[in-house]
Amino acid sequence: MGEVGDKYRLYLVGEGEKDTHWRHGGAPKYDLVNRLFEEERTKEWPEGSLEETVQNAIKTWEMELSHKTRLSDFKSINHEKFTLSVNGRKPLTGKGASISGEETLSLGSYNAMLETSMPAELCPKGYYNSKEETFESSHENFRSAFPRGFAWEVLEVYSGPPVVALKFRHWGHMEGNFKGHAPTGKMVEFIGIAVLKVDDQLRAETVEIYYDPAEFMAGLYKGPKLDTAEGSNSSNAQRCPFM
Repeated sequence: MGEVGDKYRLYLVGEGEKDTHWRHGGAPKYDLVNRLFEEERTKEWPEGSLEETVQNAIKTWEMELSHKTRLSDFKSINHEKFTLSVNGRKPLTGKGASISGEETLSLGSYNAMLETSMPAELCPKGYYNSKEETFESSHENFRSAFPRGFAWEVLEVYSGPPVVALKFRHWGHMEGNFKGHAPTGKMVEFIGIAVLKVDDQLRAETVEIYYDPAEFMAGLYKGPKLDTAEGSNSSNAQRCPFM
């Protein structure tokens, strides 16, 4: 029996992936997060609809970013043109106003989404600082917090290719520790807007994402500190502009 792919993501198995370099030695499995998605999504789009096509294309892009280690193995983006911009922020490098494909691959999806120009000293010890996290540590933080995964759905598509504008929802249940904070068991979610320019093969050329990071991160710090020796008090937490 041949390999079985994922019904929401392309480019996981098959002849085209035989030479793919996977971050953890093989193609990932999405059974848990797919179950969460199917149980708690608020929209169920018709098969073949623009909304379903866009939703699955972005799930595929996120999979490649998280699990493939070579940009040359990515099939969901235009390698030469791809850039990512979050909340219209200023340049991270001297190369332009957005993050390139190689930079995104190096940072990882969480660090790319949470990159900030805020000086590290403004946030007390123990709070998330993308400048202090590697690809691996950032993903481990969120895998720990969301054992069932961090589901994603399209809520609405405002325009079709070549410029796709959409509203999305990202959610999970904090059932594990996050950077020294105990699990709450509660849902953590945020709503955002994305604008993608795609080519005639629906490969992403530019991606712009707009959302409120504080809406996302606040739910992860509601659990009590597991190690009170760090001594982060409420007045320190209130000084952190990110929160």
